Order: sequence, then C-alpha cells, then structure tokens
Amino acid sequence: MHKIKRDDLVLVIAGKDRGKQGQVRQVFRRQNRLVVQGVNMIKRHMRPRAMGTQAGIIEKEAAIQVSNVMIICKSCGKPARVGFRVRPDGAKTRVCRNCSEDMD
Repeated sequence: MHKIKRDDLVLVIAGKDRGKQGQVRQVFRRQNRLVVQGVNMIKRHMRPRAMGTQAGIIEKEAAIQVSNVMIICKSCGKPARVGFRVRPDGAKTRVCRNCSEDMD
C-alpha cells in the first residue's frame, strides 16, 4: 500500500510550481515520481507521426518527485501526512495525520 494514489488531490510544496493543487494522473512507483494535472508543464516539439497526430509545440505535464507533494485530506481539507491503520475487518487504510479520518 502506498501513500499517494491516482486521482488523489495533492498540493505541491517545493519547486517552481509551489502552492499549486492538482489531481494525480499517473504514478511511477519505481522512480518515486508522479504526474499532477496542470503542474510542471513542459513543451515538446513533436513531429507528425501518423495521419491523426498533431505536429508542433505541445505543452504537457512532466513527472515530479513524490516528496515534493502533500496529499490534501478530503475531510479536513488541509495538506496532511499519511498514516496507516488496520480496520477491525482486517483491511489496511490510509489515515490523515491531522484529523485521524480515513482517506480511502
């Protein structure tokens, strides 16, 4: 079980986009990186490949380090560290360190 998953709302706490919020689009667990919607935008110069692809300068999100983001708790609405708790039924869940509510 990991602390940040796809579709979580996160706050960027370091780097050029500090203070921005966005949803996690993709997680690369082995590299400890993730892609956040609207954060760390880069420009790619694309050549036309197939008939349907657009050529030119395309702006897209690049991956950022997991340590540079903090998950935003759904119940208290604050950036929080993540803990883990085992429920009575045996399931392991993520827990907000601020308000002690389940995040899953």
